[in-house]
Amino acid sequence: MRSTGFRRTFVALSVCSLALAASACGSGDDSASGKTRITVNCEPPKSAKVDRGFFEQDIAAFEKKNADIDVVAHDAFPCQDPKTFDAKLAGGQMEDVFYTYFTDVKHVVDTGQAADLTSYVKELKSYDTIQQQLRDIYTVDGKIYGIPRTGYSMGLIYNKQLFQKAGLDPEKPPATWEEVRADAKKIAALGNGTVGYADYSAQNQGGWHFTAELYSQGGDVVSSDGKKATIDTPEGHAVLQNLHDMRWTDNSMGSKQLLVINDVQQLMGSGKLGMYLSAPDNIPILVKEKGGNYNDLAIAPMPGGKGTLIGGDGYMFNKKDTPAQIRAGLKWLDHMFLTPSKGFLGDYARAKKNNAPVGLPEPRLFTGAADAKDQEAKKANANVPVENYQFFLDGNHSLQLKIEPPNAQQIYSVLDGAVSAVLTKKDADIDQLLKDASGKIDNILARS
Repeated sequence: MRSTGFRRTFVALSVCSLALAASACGSGDDSASGKTRITVNCEPPKSAKVDRGFFEQDIAAFEKKNADIDVVAHDAFPCQDPKTFDAKLAGGQMEDVFYTYFTDVKHVVDTGQAADLTSYVKELKSYDTIQQQLRDIYTVDGKIYGIPRTGYSMGLIYNKQLFQKAGLDPEKPPATWEEVRADAKKIAALGNGTVGYADYSAQNQGGWHFTAELYSQGGDVVSSDGKKATIDTPEGHAVLQNLHDMRWTDNSMGSKQLLVINDVQQLMGSGKLGMYLSAPDNIPILVKEKGGNYNDLAIAPMPGGKGTLIGGDGYMFNKKDTPAQIRAGLKWLDHMFLTPSKGFLGDYARAKKNNAPVGLPEPRLFTGAADAKDQEAKKANANVPVENYQFFLDGNHSLQLKIEPPNAQQIYSVLDGAVSAVLTKKDADIDQLLKDASGKIDNILARS
């Protein structure tokens, strides 16, 4: 599942339309002009004026520095639409350098649509500075097929003001699910439509959060060999039982269910929600789009203390790319995203000047000296209350970082049913829900 924010303030990105001819996506060298031409996606749409402007500025600067390369950016909404991604992939219509979620990698490789970058990555200046666990995500059977660009990890966003009103200490966020339940009950007791804890339960988002909550308790969705479901366990039972009890025994989750991300963000931004699970990139959305206040919003590590779900994105290369296009694409990635304190994601001074949030606790992409330089620039330009995120940063060090399961979207669809059942049916049979979901997941894994 994707994280919920694009860069600093925008939610989604771009794809080349299926209506375009294949030649419009994968381009080929432009021999007539003597330039290497590459198509790329994930340009922010025109509606995101600040991000769009930054993206265009950075491409122009890259082309000025590399006069022999022509970059053609495609935009649409979103960056990678699950409804069109597979069709583009199967039709050979991907851009020369195309955006992927971490969970896409093996699928793209299995379809034979990805270029092998193994012999080229030595030309990517930043490659050795990127976190090894992120590089490994784009490595399949010892070969490198992509370059990570960003990462995220889940935590618990909470409203400090509501904590205070409920007699809770906002400097002591809940560290266990028992504490989440107790705090949610006190917050809901404030009345006037206040919800203590909210969760998603539709559009595959319920399954996504079930997975995150299962990881937090030390469980897993799929066995290590990827062949069997592992949700019908004490940990899986605890996830559903906790949601059921908060909903029906404590009445701390509100009566409206089958919520999706926008519903929950609206509740939090309006000051009517105490807590929900999210990545840090939700925070600027809550402020810019939902009416929230940076000073009221804090984030803590995942309750449970055992693990957290991580995700993110990166770029892969079309199998039709020429060596010149691969080299040009790697140069472009270095310039746009992978140079500490510079480029589209790292120019913190530019972001601050344009009132974009700087200082959110995104997981670190780099290591060593590159990381130190990036963090120094971020700290120098921070314009959000970074002290509200320190619990999250400190707590993540002790958590196991786990990526999403294989066939994630299909599995999330199955788990949606279990989550929605316990939130909408007081007499839901948790044991049967887990048994049924396990069988369906086993069938998905058997077909993959």
